[in-house]
Amino acid sequence: MQTDVLVSAVLTADGQFTNAAGTADITRCRVKAVYIIPSATAGSVVFKDGGTSGTTIMTLNTVGSVTEPTYLLFPGEGVLFTTKVYADVTNIGTVTIFYG
Repeated sequence: MQTDVLVSAVLTADGQFTNAAGTADITRCRVKAVYIIPSATAGSVVFKDGGTSGTTIMTLNTVGSVTEPTYLLFPGEGVLFTTKVYADVTNIGTVTIFYG
């Protein structure tokens, strides 16, 4: 199944992912890839389906280096989020998702 791939607004703290313009929450979608710029200290991004108390879908750990961004491309159709895409971030600079 072919879908257009879109990019989110950059997230710098815990929160709901929004479209690139930052005007609307990203609802049901498949996350195709993630781009993380870590901080100087190792950290993590916990992706949840539905908000702060939503179901944890995945946790991605980062290295402690502002010069080593992480780009992860997910296989197949990507990772399904049925309601909204939320991230709980610890010690990261920014995180961006590519979705469709």
